[in-house]
Amino acid sequence: MTLAVHSEDIHRPALGQGFTSGAKEAGFAVVGGFGLRAFGGRHPHDLTLGSLHYGWVFSDVVAKGHWYQGNWELLGELFGGAQYNSRVAYLAGITPGLRYNFITGTRLVPFVHAGVGATLTDIRAPDLGSTFEFNLQAGTGLQCFFRENAAFTVQYRFIHISNAGIRQPNQGLNAHAVFVGVSWFFGGASPRPDTHGQ
Repeated sequence: MTLAVHSEDIHRPALGQGFTSGAKEAGFAVVGGFGLRAFGGRHPHDLTLGSLHYGWVFSDVVAKGHWYQGNWELLGELFGGAQYNSRVAYLAGITPGLRYNFITGTRLVPFVHAGVGATLTDIRAPDLGSTFEFNLQAGTGLQCFFRENAAFTVQYRFIHISNAGIRQPNQGLNAHAVFVGVSWFFGGASPRPDTHGQ
């Protein structure tokens, strides 16, 4: 006997009609960050990162019948990598986030995302002055389901890293980031026995 995740455990009532409350998501992404001078930052910090995330859809479909109907999701994300200009420096962090997934009636699920977390880095002057920093992220993306429980994900985020004035300098790191990855989804209900595998 094998265990299988059925579409109705993830999607309500079917793919493209919204997620089931309690559905879970796990995935990874590679990230390219393109630095810019903004909000006081003096240097463009280009980044290359990897990320792992885990999500929990905590609402059933909301705003039914409206163009913005969808599901709310909580995510936790770990990321790490390096700045590669003008000198190599590490950064790693964790970011709890909130996502809203829109219902389109298709295999395409657009979303908006925002999060605030903590970062460790040895990037220093002129823009950052401490190992501990905060990170703020916001953006939008698209999941394209190639199976009922798996999707390619592309997203854009604006990332800001600074320490809220704990130590100077605190000009901040700012970057446009592009995430490309894959996510897998697991049922909101416990997987049912698949008797076909007997």
